[in-house]
Amino acid sequence: MKLYHGSNVVVDTPNLKFSRKELDFGAGFYTTTNYEQAVLFSEKVVERKNGSKVVSVYDFDGDILSEFKVLEFSEPDIDWLNFVSDHRNSSQPHSDYDIIIGPVANDDVFRTLFLYFTRELNANETLNRLKIKKLFDQYVFKTDIILKRLKFIKGEFI
Repeated sequence: MKLYHGSNVVVDTPNLKFSRKELDFGAGFYTTTNYEQAVLFSEKVVERKNGSKVVSVYDFDGDILSEFKVLEFSEPDIDWLNFVSDHRNSSQPHSDYDIIIGPVANDDVFRTLFLYFTRELNANETLNRLKIKKLFDQYVFKTDIILKRLKFIKGEFI
């Protein structure tokens, strides 16, 4: 499968030491199967850090997932909501997963999550609002061993 990473530089050799822990699934190397989502993320990185909008493209053999410890959220449910909430609020639980797969809390979704974080919405109200939004996926590489299985193809300047 093709995976994309949006940034302000070409990332031909991903490195976990540059990851931030207060993201949806904690520290890791974030990718998506949706090219447009990667473009949007590259725009946000450029706004924060300058540079050029770049989407790095990778090949990943999804058949190898059975060799690794995987956490997958197929939809934004209560477990996903609590997991994202814990990470976004920096109360990151210990995780020994190699890769986490699930919906991404983009800016539009994050507005709804913020209402949940501030207790203006309860979990059911939050999940009902999220059901009507188009959520893209994210594949978050959490360990070096699985990250080495991600094969760089090219960097595309937008």
